[in-house]
Amino acid sequence: MSRNVHVTGKERYFGDDDIIVSKTDLKGRITYANRLFMSLADLSEENCLDEPHSLVRHPDMPRTIFHLLWDTVQAGREIFAYVKNRSVNGDHYWVYAHVTPSFDKQNRVIGYHSTRRNPNRDILQSKVMPLYAKILQVEHSVSDRKDGMQRGIAMFNDVLKTEGKAYDEFILTL
Repeated sequence: MSRNVHVTGKERYFGDDDIIVSKTDLKGRITYANRLFMSLADLSEENCLDEPHSLVRHPDMPRTIFHLLWDTVQAGREIFAYVKNRSVNGDHYWVYAHVTPSFDKQNRVIGYHSTRRNPNRDILQSKVMPLYAKILQVEHSVSDRKDGMQRGIAMFNDVLKTEGKAYDEFILTL
């Protein structure tokens, strides 16, 4: 999927009892995707396996959040995050993701496993969307993407400091 795919503004939904599942290798390439993931993303198995999971990244998602996510799982810890994903045709769908590292018998990280549920709409609309919009505004306030992400990280860290919470507590108490 092209990074420049247009976005339709149309949201896709899935059921409260549905679970999206995918697995990746250490570089974030998809090694497994369940039918719901492929259906929401408009991908066939052959068009998603061995492709980067960023294939479904929506441009409205702050890079700051993905930086935090990758830092956390690469350190061997789990993370919960609200994520806006993009379908091949430009539609989008929101998820509440639980991403965990997968370990081998020697306790080495060998990949990542993500299960996603339907997010709480009230939390999404009242807390997550406005926060992500502010982070994106900071990220886009400079022309250099790396500098923008560093500013976004600093801004988000200020939010956590103001709340007096670590990320895990913050996201779980929204």
